[in-house]
Amino acid sequence: MKNLIVRTITGIIFVAAIVASFMRPEAMVLLFGIITGLTVWEFTGLVNQRPNITVNRFISTVAAVYFFYAMTYFCSDVYAGVAKSVVFIPYLITIIYLLVAELYMKQEDPIADWAYTMLSQMYIALPFSLLNVLAFNATPQGGVTFNTLLPLSVFVFLWLNDTGAYCVGSLLGRHKLFPRISPAKSWEGSVGGAVFVLAAAWAVGEYLDNGMLSTLAWMGLGLVVVVFGTWGDLVESLFKRTLGIKDSGNILPGHGGMLDRFDSSLLAIPAAVVYLYTLSLF
Repeated sequence: MKNLIVRTITGIIFVAAIVASFMRPEAMVLLFGIITGLTVWEFTGLVNQRPNITVNRFISTVAAVYFFYAMTYFCSDVYAGVAKSVVFIPYLITIIYLLVAELYMKQEDPIADWAYTMLSQMYIALPFSLLNVLAFNATPQGGVTFNTLLPLSVFVFLWLNDTGAYCVGSLLGRHKLFPRISPAKSWEGSVGGAVFVLAAAWAVGEYLDNGMLSTLAWMGLGLVVVVFGTWGDLVESLFKRTLGIKDSGNILPGHGGMLDRFDSSLLAIPAAVVYLYTLSLF
């Protein structure tokens, strides 16, 4: 009972913080910069527990946070005369350093060190940084506007998918979705989660959208989030199963670690960006 109360309180605070952050660009940028750093720090700490692995946690975390803020600047700056891409040069120098440093570390398995270092950037830093692509949109007048609805909807769809999958799966779940990695997930639960999300996406398209996307496009976005969010959850489950751990951390009482809370979004955010850019081409 006590654990349920703690889990509920933590969940309410977590959701409130995410929702509130998308009300102001400064809050979103600050919160997700911190989340990026905490998640990479957690990830590198976990992989460093493996035999013969020594990833530079501090530099990998700083690089990830810098990349997030570099993307913020790149996506939100309205001054076309400024060579905005120069902001990525320090990040590239850091990545080169992390590669070259292994020459002098005399580690037993430098390839594994390189792989885990780059994975922290591709698996965590890049997806979180792409939130800036969803949040900052160019206007026909040549400026940039902060978009609350798109990035927030991705998280709301993920939460509804989890809720729907849990409720329907608990009641009707019979056929395992991916028993090798996540025995608790069922096809019935996944379909139930998708129905919840598609209903919400339809409501957003009909009642909240201001002409940005059609209702059908919103439902397509919801489906993309469902599929890739589920894969993101399974990817993190495979990661934990490989390491032989139950939770990625304990920073969120009753909910585990940062990876446990944001696993679905790490694939759903990039997929949403690809989907929306694909729509813009047609």
